Formats: sequence, structure tokens, C-alpha cells
Amino acid sequence: MSTPATQLGTVRASGDSASARAYDVLKEQILACQLSPGASLNEGRLAERLAMSKTPIREALRLLAHEGFVEILPRQGYRVTELTLADVQEIFHLRLLLEPAAAALAAERATADQLQALRVLAERDGEGIEAGDADAFAGLITRNREFHVLLAEASGNTRLAATLRHLLEEIQRLFLAGLDLRESVEEQRGEHRDLVAALLKGNHHLAHDIAVRQIESSRERVMEALLAAMSSPTAAAVKLNIEPRPWPRR
Repeated sequence: MSTPATQLGTVRASGDSASARAYDVLKEQILACQLSPGASLNEGRLAERLAMSKTPIREALRLLAHEGFVEILPRQGYRVTELTLADVQEIFHLRLLLEPAAAALAAERATADQLQALRVLAERDGEGIEAGDADAFAGLITRNREFHVLLAEASGNTRLAATLRHLLEEIQRLFLAGLDLRESVEEQRGEHRDLVAALLKGNHHLAHDIAVRQIESSRERVMEALLAAMSSPTAAAVKLNIEPRPWPRR
């Protein structure tokens, strides 16, 4: 799914335009699942809540629909796009194809500043996470996305980075949709540290292989959490209405 970079650039040209502000607020709320998958969106109510007219709301919703986060329902309005098991598998499949290549390139091209920023994010993984601390967990997931986005940007390939950024935004929404993934915090912390160590060595083969292992490990943890949510009487907000597909063999 392509990101409407040209359109978004036009909207943000004025910097503080109402359309850009509406887009930023609504996207942040969708990624944080404050606007949950499947939630109905009404232009009038959103305009009232954000204290602006319907026009910038409509433009923001159009851009979010182009990115795949919002669905336009003819003669009904809008709703936040649901998440499905097939979506999860497709996202992880694409990450497996793209992210190890980005990691390998980053091992050769990352700047000193990028490496330092990655190291800081890896060290902060899991900070202050306690049972029931939803805000801290949300912060962890945001930092996790920042780590992987920065890794993609360190590849030096802007199109690759843009594609991965969009995939990682979808992953963030999945992680905050009600899944129990807290037990993976320490494991994730070690994975990020290992990857940073490979980048610091400039070892592109090792960086590639570590990224593959991380993505496959993350997929396993997410699938376990999804299956647990499916069998729970208080199911997560994730919509699981499509049968799973076979995971591609390497």
C-alpha cells in the first residue's frame, strides 16, 4: 500500500494548516487504538471534538483512507480499518522480505548519529514496564516502532524506509489493540541490543540474519497472543475474520 507522500506534502506545506493538524491527531489516535479498529467516524462529531470545520476533517480522512487506516463507506461515512489475521501475516511477510535487507544496508551506511540513536533506543527498551501500566507499555511500543523506523532510515534507501515505516505503523496498531505481549519485553530488549552490536561492527551478514530471527520471533509471539485473544471471553479489539495462511518457507 503506497503512502500519499505528494498529497501529504501539499497539505503540510503551510505547516500549521488545519488539515495537517487534523491528520496528525487522527492518525495518532488510530495508531494508539484510541480510535479502535472498526470504530465509526463522523465528520461532524470529529470537527466538533477537534474544534475545526468539516473541510480539514474530510481532507484528513481522505488521506488516512489512502494510507489504509480509514475505510470510506458510501452514504454512511467512515470507519477505522479493521485488523485481520491475514493482515498480520501479510505485514510480517513483507517485513521478512524488506527489513533484513534494510538492516544489512544500515550496517554499511548508518551514520555515527544514527548508530548512537539506535543504541539509546535499544537501552531504553523495557524501561519502567510494570504489570498493568498501560501508558508505559504504549511508550514501549512507540519506542519499538522508532527503533525499527530509524533502522530503515539508516539503510539510506528512502523508498525502502517509507514502505517499512508504514508497515511498522500498522504493527503498532496491532500491538495496542488489546494483545498481551508484556512477557516479550526483555526478549525484545536483547534482540535490539544484538542488532545494534552487529551494526557497530559493520557486519551486514550478521545484521541481516539477526533481523530475520527477530521478525520471525516477533511473529511467533504475536500469533500466540492472537490465538490467546481468540479463545478469551474478553476478546481483544483485533478483528480475526480471515483464516490464517501458510507462513512462507525460507
